[in-house]
Amino acid sequence: MTDVIQLLPDSVANQIAAGEVIQRPASVVKELVENAVDAGAHTINVLVTDAGRTSIQVIDDGCGMSETDARLAFERHATSKIRQADDLFTLHTMGFRGEALPSIAAVAQIELRTRRATDQVGTFLLLSGSRVEGQEPCSCAVGSNFIVSNLFFNVPARRKFLKTNATELNNILTAFERIVLVYPSVNFTLHSNGQELLNLRAGTLRQRITDVYGRRYAQDLLPVSVDTAICSISGFVGKPEAARKKGAAECFFVNGRFMKHPYFHKAVQQACDRLVPAGAHVPYFIYFEVNPADIDVNIHPTKTEIKFENEQSIWQLLLAAVRDAMGQFCEIPQIDFDTEGRPDIPAFQEGRPGAVSVSVSPTYNPFRQPSAHQRTEGWEQLYADLKPASQQQGLFDAPADTDDSAVLSSAAVGLEDMSPVHYQYKGRYIMTAVKSGLMIIDQHRADVRIRYERYLAQLQTRTADTQQVLFPEVVQLPTSDAVVLERLLPRLSAIGFDLSDLGHGSYAVNGIPAGLEGLDPVTLLRQMVDDAVSGGTATADELNSSLALSMARHAAIPQGQVMGNAEMENLVNELFACSNVNYTPDGRAILCILPQRDIEQLLGN
Repeated sequence: MTDVIQLLPDSVANQIAAGEVIQRPASVVKELVENAVDAGAHTINVLVTDAGRTSIQVIDDGCGMSETDARLAFERHATSKIRQADDLFTLHTMGFRGEALPSIAAVAQIELRTRRATDQVGTFLLLSGSRVEGQEPCSCAVGSNFIVSNLFFNVPARRKFLKTNATELNNILTAFERIVLVYPSVNFTLHSNGQELLNLRAGTLRQRITDVYGRRYAQDLLPVSVDTAICSISGFVGKPEAARKKGAAECFFVNGRFMKHPYFHKAVQQACDRLVPAGAHVPYFIYFEVNPADIDVNIHPTKTEIKFENEQSIWQLLLAAVRDAMGQFCEIPQIDFDTEGRPDIPAFQEGRPGAVSVSVSPTYNPFRQPSAHQRTEGWEQLYADLKPASQQQGLFDAPADTDDSAVLSSAAVGLEDMSPVHYQYKGRYIMTAVKSGLMIIDQHRADVRIRYERYLAQLQTRTADTQQVLFPEVVQLPTSDAVVLERLLPRLSAIGFDLSDLGHGSYAVNGIPAGLEGLDPVTLLRQMVDDAVSGGTATADELNSSLALSMARHAAIPQGQVMGNAEMENLVNELFACSNVNYTPDGRAILCILPQRDIEQLLGN
């Protein structure tokens, strides 16, 4: 019997490793930019074409590589970051495994031009599917220039499952932002299809956050700072009024590395408890400086999950630091009891105005003397044509030539024509009688269903009306959200929005859909973009549904609004004209019926 276990070829092993490390074009950008940072670059330029499908180019002015290093860098587990296992506990670089470049080379075509400052000429290297197809000297600037083309050209299944260009570009921006927020002293630029999306100059951390997420963040950030023997915590947390239910920037960094940590996230939310609405989250940018020996970053290929040795202690420190920042923001007057030895300065009393005196005449009566415009004679002629009260016909009296039976039939017809009476319970539910019992309708959810179908029809037929605003408002979005909004502009125009691009993620709201007067268009647009980002919609129908649902949620009748019987009747009629009267578009129940037999059982009948 022959042996069945054998070693895999390097090309196959690299493709297997690439399945974990290189998941999408954003993974390539992340790995190459992190390598550029580790190389000591002061300026890093990233250029992508077709959201990274066609090409990804990363240019840096770092230390560069020699001819031998350039060739060896694409071998598995070849790295300059560590030398032995103990170095894993003293990491000060972004990369260390030596898997990124061989994983990229296994699923793409790579051109590399690199030169050190001490070399006269650089090195050009061409690879395709882990195979070196060419190497020769070249003339290039100091640093490295990577061009990754035709990503997943030899893995068609992986390439087929890539999302739309807008979604992949948004993922690239997210990965890029997580790196630039750690290194505010480095210049970064990002171009997509020749268009500049980000141009970040070196500066302070607050300025970098403002450049990435917009000027509105500059006035909503509170500094967080604490320094202990366990760790140092710094950064910023948003004010309570900056809280959002979706799309809030939430970033943790440890030793210059982005991480996801739900446990620490709960500490920030608990510190803001009772200061923000239920379900809302404040933005935060928290940076931890911990002894590398006390953390383990080698537990996931993407290095976004990190284990802490003193996790509970750091949780308590984070909670106290955020609460302290929130306490300093809340301007609560403090009572100072330490007044001993201070001079007693009396309050200034001179020049206080006296009370205003008002004089009245108790004998004045305006009804005793008639005014010049009053008519005191001939007033009987005004009422000469009126009949005595005994001869006047009442409003609901029958005419003289009709009998009582006719009057009863008219009254009966009137009662039948009257609309049914509805009852509003606690400003939330509409209660009305039906044949089988008592029907209870959630007024907010019912209006969401009605408006959803209305907006969806407008998106499909493009027949919405626009109400121009007198003073346009400006909505500013992060670059990643601005890319999504750019894709939504034709559909937003179809439902009545009139937006003009001001550049750098800013848009002027010149008009809003008719019927949305009184709503904040800036908040509405941000919520619609957040819903589109979180939903990850790809098809046109799904995108239309997401926009229609966002609009319906904001424009629907709020809970607690008092309604008249005519308004409730109109709402019920419109609801039963919808395609689905039982559930909202997101699957929540709209109405229920309390059967008559259950009512009788409750009352003991």
